[in-house]
This record gives sequence, C-alpha cells and structure tokens, in this order.
Amino acid sequence: MISSIAAVLAPAFGRISVTTDAAAGPVVDGTILVANHTSLADPVVVVAALHRLGVEPVVMATAGLWRVPVLGGALAREGHIPVRRGTARAAEALDAAAEALAAGRCVLIYGEGGIPARRGSGEFAPLPFRSGPARLARTTGAPVRPVGQAGARRISSGTVAKQIAGAVTAPVRRPRLHVHVGAPVFLPAHVAEATAVAHGAVTAAWRTAVSGLAA
Repeated sequence: MISSIAAVLAPAFGRISVTTDAAAGPVVDGTILVANHTSLADPVVVVAALHRLGVEPVVMATAGLWRVPVLGGALAREGHIPVRRGTARAAEALDAAAEALAAGRCVLIYGEGGIPARRGSGEFAPLPFRSGPARLARTTGAPVRPVGQAGARRISSGTVAKQIAGAVTAPVRRPRLHVHVGAPVFLPAHVAEATAVAHGAVTAAWRTAVSGLAA
C-alpha cells in the first residue's frame, strides 16, 4: 500500500523521472538500496520511482513515524523498519533489515541517517554516511545499489512554514524530480572503507539525478 500511495502522490507534486545504470540490469530481490536524504518529501519520491521499476522496498525510517495515526499502522503492517536512533534499541533495526533481506525483500536505507539541516531548496551533495549500510552489507552479503534523488527539496525544505508552503504550491509549480539507480556496488569488508565506498557511489548517483533535472 505504501508503494502504491507514493506512486500516486509523487506525480501529483512534481514531474518525476527515473533512470538506471544501463549495464546494471534490474534490481534483484534481497538488495540493499542506499539513498541520499535531503527532504521530508524524498522518501515518497524514491519509493514512487522504485515502484515504477517493480521494486517495493522495506523502508528504514525514523521511529517517530510509527506514532503518526494511520501512517504508523500501515508502516507496521507492511513490515517497514523503525529506527530508534540514539537509543539502546538502535541495533534492532539492522537485525530486522537482515531478516527482510533474507526473506527476499529489498531494503531502503538512508546513509546519512537523517535530514541535514540546510536552508533553501538547492541541491547539496550527500553528507558523510553513518556505518549502517556497510554493517548491513557485511552481515548479510546482500548486493548494494546506490540511489540518487534530486528535486525533492523543491517540494519541502527550509523552515516549517516554508515546507508547508512548498508542499501546498508544488501541485501548481510541478517541480522536476529525478531518481537514478546506479550499478551494484561491492563493498569491502572493513566498515570504514565500505562506508566511504557507499558514500561515493550514492554521490555519483546523486550527480546523475541532478543532471536529470535539466533533461
């Protein structure tokens, strides 16, 4: 349901386009999808883009969303994974993600671990990643695909007032939104090195997504 709703919502707020690495082939079951995070709107954009590719991922997201009426229940029913950052239970999210991958589900994880505090609606390269994607890949041996998204900040960014105004006016402005899924990445065993490799791959995918905004 979450993927289907996102597939309807995203095109209502902007002109969404999706590309993949030409030589990479389709996203296979049990893949870790690592994306950049810039806006409250970009999960909807990314999930909608993946839906077009026939992928309905398990999303790792901040646990606060599970307290939102209706949304929280839908997230729980569909097996999405709450991340309780800064608590003793934070590691539980990676355990749940490993179980989802073992069951053949794709898992969407945000390498930055949150939305960076930035002003304006411009694009910014991904900030340094946390170790979650690297640790998950090392534990499971699952393939990794970088996902770059651009344009979502044109829907929602800045102060609360600006985010509300952006979301309200987006259906009229219809900003361009682009998501690019890169080729599989083979992460080294060392977590710090693997984290840097994942960051570089997602940054490259993001640059392709930015160029897609002008296409």
